[in-house]
Amino acid sequence: MLPILPSFVRAALLGALVLVAPAAAQAPPGSDPARPAPGAPGGPAPVQGAALADLRTRMWYAPTAEDWKKPCLIAWQRTWEDAVAVSQRTKKALLVCVNMDGEIASEHYAGVRYREPEKAKLYTPYVCVIASVYRHTPRDFDEQGVRIPCPRFGTVTCGEHIAIEPVLFEKFMDGKRIAPRHIGVELDANEMYDVYYAWDTDTIFTSLAEGIAHRPPPPPDTRGDLSIEARVASPDVLDRVLVETAFVKGDWKVRRKLVEAAITNLDVSELDLLRLALKSGDPELAQLARRGLAESKDPLAADLIAEALRAPLEEVERAALVAALVRLAETSPRARTLAAVYQGLTARSGAVDVDAWSRALQEHPPGRPIVERSVVDARLCDYEAAARRADDPAALLARAEAFFQLAEDQKSEPRYVRHALEDARRVAREAEAAGAKGWKLGALLALTAAGLGDRAEALKRALETAPALPPDAPGALGGGVLALFAEARQQAIWKAVREKQEWPTEWLSDLDAAYSVLARHPLGTEGQVAAHYDLLAYLGGTREAGGILERGLDRFPDSPALHERFRGRVLAERGAAGLAPAYDALIAKRGAQPNLEWFAGYATFVAAEYEKRAGRDAEAEAAYGAAVQRYERAIRANPECKASADHYVALAFAARAWLAYERGADERAVDELLASFQRKPEAAASLDGMNRSPVSTAKVVLARLQEQKQEALAARLDGALKALDPTLLLPPEYDRETGGPSPDARRGRRGPPRSGR
Repeated sequence: MLPILPSFVRAALLGALVLVAPAAAQAPPGSDPARPAPGAPGGPAPVQGAALADLRTRMWYAPTAEDWKKPCLIAWQRTWEDAVAVSQRTKKALLVCVNMDGEIASEHYAGVRYREPEKAKLYTPYVCVIASVYRHTPRDFDEQGVRIPCPRFGTVTCGEHIAIEPVLFEKFMDGKRIAPRHIGVELDANEMYDVYYAWDTDTIFTSLAEGIAHRPPPPPDTRGDLSIEARVASPDVLDRVLVETAFVKGDWKVRRKLVEAAITNLDVSELDLLRLALKSGDPELAQLARRGLAESKDPLAADLIAEALRAPLEEVERAALVAALVRLAETSPRARTLAAVYQGLTARSGAVDVDAWSRALQEHPPGRPIVERSVVDARLCDYEAAARRADDPAALLARAEAFFQLAEDQKSEPRYVRHALEDARRVAREAEAAGAKGWKLGALLALTAAGLGDRAEALKRALETAPALPPDAPGALGGGVLALFAEARQQAIWKAVREKQEWPTEWLSDLDAAYSVLARHPLGTEGQVAAHYDLLAYLGGTREAGGILERGLDRFPDSPALHERFRGRVLAERGAAGLAPAYDALIAKRGAQPNLEWFAGYATFVAAEYEKRAGRDAEAEAAYGAAVQRYERAIRANPECKASADHYVALAFAARAWLAYERGADERAVDELLASFQRKPEAAASLDGMNRSPVSTAKVVLARLQEQKQEALAARLDGALKALDPTLLLPPEYDRETGGPSPDARRGRRGPPRSGR
């Protein structure tokens, strides 16, 4: 369960991550220290499967709660462009680091090594960047525009270490998503080394030291005496931190000077400084920030411009910001998209009259009529006789509609549906050949094509037909064509966005109008609400998307898809602390809905994980407990949800076990794990949002119990593990296989730099 990333992205990334951690530098008791490491030349074959996982658990010790409280001591640059600029100025080599949540060696680096002063010194000669696809905070900035650093890595936000990953993957990773990984890169973009699958930490730290041992020393840093205003022109993360701190702590005059410096030095983008001014609450500073955004050359300014446009503005300022989007659109696909959004959502659709449809739906709400089979059969006979008497397009069209009605009315009898759709399509084509025209013909051809799997034909016909639909078009004919029309527009927009092409703003006007009608239509679906929300939220129509989601939840209160989006929106706007109050407000507003408490339980579970990622262990434990209480109430309100509620209760118990383990409360950890296995044994191998399962946590706890000779506790936990289905004890898929170490991960091997990319 990875709550922030979309499911298809999670699956793609986790499927590609075939990871294995190195063994520890210190040999296990009883082993021969002189023996080559597994996988090294002359050594034994790499250990596989469960045996590897158990060995790694003992050798790569997990960070404790005290470890995580220490600051990360490595200064990561915020973007690849910043890193390259700093590297060229300082003549330092670049270091690319890759990390993964839950993977035992990655946890060790992030929670232990990156926080040790003596190890952090090895990174100082480099300009460093960090890539990780996992989010550890729900948002990157607070309400005042202040950055929220990633609690795992320190100087970057989660959005930054996520955004840089595909850039680094394309440049350096040879199509392999592996973590942990360390890649040294020279000023000319040649790789110095690429270390992964190493079997000891010394290999990596030796590579760091040897990588710069024979490089000429960088020129002395003469920037120490620079004024704070002069540092505004620097892309270095250390200068950016100093500038932003000076703004937050400074008086009005200091703040104004910094913002003016940012506007003057447009060659170095200071978007985070402008965001602070925009959110400062001072009208003059905010106006200065908007002026800077209107003049910005940075393509990344597009989203901040969109954020500025959400506020009430004078028309002159609004026009200047929209003009900036249009100007940036020449080089920025994102700016091009946002410009289209601000034009498309304010224009009326020429294809769908929302007002007329709304009036018609209120006066004559359509539905799917239920017609007796005998009535339909008699109607078909009458239409067939009429069609035989004359080559009558109207009679053929009526017969086609009757066949379509038969397919719609016989949804419970699948064996009839396809035959009826085929007949409806065949007769509709005959009617078209006989000269029939109009919206009903187009609707029948679109909907029968959709029902028979010919999506391209269905969307083509819907695009032709929707503008001619009367607002009182009956049930499935009207609603079905509007749904296909919206889908066609959405596909076209997504395609243009992916291919970074311009697209007509009326496409968005049409889509918004069609989905707005479907939101009121009796045959509208939660999937349509989700699709409408997703597109507008992605494109930057945040305010409009919020209204769509609120109305969608009013109509579909038990929709998992809409609740997922609601959680994501609350996290982005209010952070993890806002989830529980948001659901309390929903419960107060909607009353005793049987499944709302279940969704509140899951939201509280997600909040607990974010509290843990932020290092707020007490708050995390309280939130896990609150999630359990909500799930218990959910079971009482709706016993049918017990199986899924028990699943997350079991994961919550295991998560509390990990918290207990980190603070050294081993007996509490064992009690929580046994409660987890008892509550839902089938959940024992399920990963939570921290990328841990009850079984993986139990193995880490058991290793320490055995090492410390806590025999009674170890026996209890070991017995509980052995009582589980053996398949639940296997490591996660990404941990079950390994290739050999990279050439640079084999001890003593140094090769020539590889060609740059």
